[in-house]
Amino acid sequence: MNSTVLSRNNLVSYLESLFPNAGCELNHANVFELLIAVILSAQTHDSSVNKVTSILFAKYKTPEDFIKADINDLEIIIRPIGLSRKKSQVLKFVSGELIRLYNGKVPDNLNDLQAIKGIGRKTASVILVEGFKIPAFPVDTHVKRIANRLCLSEINDNILTIENKLRNYFPESEWIKVHHLLIHFGRYFCKAQKPTCALCQLIEFCREGDKNL
Repeated sequence: MNSTVLSRNNLVSYLESLFPNAGCELNHANVFELLIAVILSAQTHDSSVNKVTSILFAKYKTPEDFIKADINDLEIIIRPIGLSRKKSQVLKFVSGELIRLYNGKVPDNLNDLQAIKGIGRKTASVILVEGFKIPAFPVDTHVKRIANRLCLSEINDNILTIENKLRNYFPESEWIKVHHLLIHFGRYFCKAQKPTCALCQLIEFCREGDKNL
């Protein structure tokens, strides 16, 4: 890594050239389905979640449906993506809280979303971005890794610190777009294992690039 400063515009342009259609890869028909899909996506791939939700959403469509659902049935459907017992319990609890607190509607602000146990800041931010098109900057494992590798954050920064640094680095009008670009870059190009360093135009700005060439 050299001391050259990474240009924000150059970074965005390069990522857009790699992923011109970057966007949410979780299938959903409404904000509630999005919330369910995001909860299920913990520690698994979006493509696997989509296979599960294609079955789940055909059977359970509303918070009321999930409250009434037999937890054993939920577990059977969710089992292919792992943590089926825990995730089933979370789905039923979150559905109950939506009804208790918000008349069954998914709220459109960070504080109300995070008031529900089981919905963390990242999940809440994804709901704002994807469900309501409200600017936010969710930091998942891919965004964290790319921010660290490209020196947009420090190695020991916590998630909130990384989020604040990225929100300050990119203009608010670009938060949603760049969030998607960083996820796709981390998911398909700058992977945790075996990143595509030999083809990467950002290698000179990377903390780990020299080790992977």
